[in-house]
Amino acid sequence: EGLEAGDHLWISRYIMQRVCEKYSVVVSFDPKPIRHGDWNGAGCHTNYSTKAMRDPATQYKYVGTQGAWAGKELSGGFALIIEAVEKLGMKHNEHIAVYGKDNEHRLTGKHETANITEWRYGVADRGASVRIPRDSQHRGYGYFEDRRPA
Repeated sequence: EGLEAGDHLWISRYIMQRVCEKYSVVVSFDPKPIRHGDWNGAGCHTNYSTKAMRDPATQYKYVGTQGAWAGKELSGGFALIIEAVEKLGMKHNEHIAVYGKDNEHRLTGKHETANITEWRYGVADRGASVRIPRDSQHRGYGYFEDRRPA
C-alpha cells in the first residue's frame, strides 16, 4: 500500500505536468513558490495509520514519553498512534533532510506550520509537526497527519 501511494503521487504529478503543458500553464511543486507575502505555503500533508491504529478492538498499552501524554498510560489504537508519533520525533532532523527541497520557506512557525527546526505534535494542532485529529483521540483509534513533507 505505502509504495503504491508513492507511485500514485509521482504519476499524478506527471499527469499534472502534461495537462499544464498542453494548456501552456506552468505548474510548480515548490512548497512556497512566492517567497514574499504573509500566506500559507503548500505542503504534502500525509496521513498515516496501520490496521491496528484504526481498529477499535485493538488491545495495546503504551506510556507516553512526550508532551501532554508524558507518563500517562494509553491504550488501544490511540496508544499506537502516540507511540508512532513519538518515534517520528526522535528522527525529526533526518526526516526534514529528505522531506523536500525549499521546505524551510514553508515551515516557518507561522501560517499553521511548525518551525522547521522544532518538533511538536498535538491533537487538533494545525501548527504542529504532526497533528492528531480530535476524532482519533475521542474515539481512541484512527490516524495521524505528518504536516512536514513538502
